[in-house]
Amino acid sequence: MRDLISLPKVHLHVHLESTVRWGTLREIGAANGVTVPEDGVRFGSFAEFFAQNDLVRACLRRPADFRRVAYEFCEDEAAQGTRYAEVSFTAAGHGERLGDLGMPLAAVLEGLEAGQEAFGIECRLILDHSRRRSVERAWRTLDLARRHDGVVAVGLAGDEAHSGDPFDDVFAAARDAGLHVVHHAGEGEGPASIRQALGPGRTERLGHGIRVLDDPDLVAEVRERAVPLEVCPSSNVALGFAASLDDHPLPRLREAGLVVTLNTDIPALINTPLATEYARVRDTFGYDDPTLADLAHAGVEASFAPTETKARLHREIESWLS
Repeated sequence: MRDLISLPKVHLHVHLESTVRWGTLREIGAANGVTVPEDGVRFGSFAEFFAQNDLVRACLRRPADFRRVAYEFCEDEAAQGTRYAEVSFTAAGHGERLGDLGMPLAAVLEGLEAGQEAFGIECRLILDHSRRRSVERAWRTLDLARRHDGVVAVGLAGDEAHSGDPFDDVFAAARDAGLHVVHHAGEGEGPASIRQALGPGRTERLGHGIRVLDDPDLVAEVRERAVPLEVCPSSNVALGFAASLDDHPLPRLREAGLVVTLNTDIPALINTPLATEYARVRDTFGYDDPTLADLAHAGVEASFAPTETKARLHREIESWLS
């Protein structure tokens, strides 16, 4: 078995707010008058996950806070063998909370720029928008995305019980503006959420998408269209969307001929960085090195990276394998 940290990897589904080191969060929280538990927070439900996100948001207030977590994201991902990442960030939500719509995004982009130069990783941003929030905020998210070259996509996140229908015009406008669109769908809700995302939602990838297996006709459609799935096994288990890693549908998704990429979603909250996710999948499902390389290749191809970046990463993965 080859070393999985040295496997060149792409990370497509990871939320910046859920990558913050606990030590960093405590320091930032202390500076801003927010108490952070010494040993982090354990959770076992989606509601508790939202509560944890509230704690992170309460801590992040100053431009330096946002720059720091973005810089450290680059450092931590590079240490995992990640060569390219598309990291999600709820820019408009932070901006509205702090009374300065553009500040959090500008600071994060500064941190990513410094981190990329320091650690040799390439990063782009996906600006996400909670399905629970207003259409007006979604338009503000799109406006922020249009202003910055470092933003590659926009999309919906959050509780899938809230329909994506009210936001269709926003994402049509995003595509018209040359931005990519990526929605969370098919994690907590079933095939209807995936169909909405693929149709009027205009998504190009499925964030999670594991419940596509509930509908054989939908499986066939997603396979025919080669829509990539951003699969996050450990997160699905931690949040209660899979009973255990042994029971996770990742092998069945691959057996169905779907494009499967491997990601972490919320690595700091579940203590599962990307190389650890690869190791867990290897150990749980008995995947050999060529299979792990296939997962890495799928991530590269599903990314919105420039053509030259994709070609280089494919070569590096083949070099790791050979």
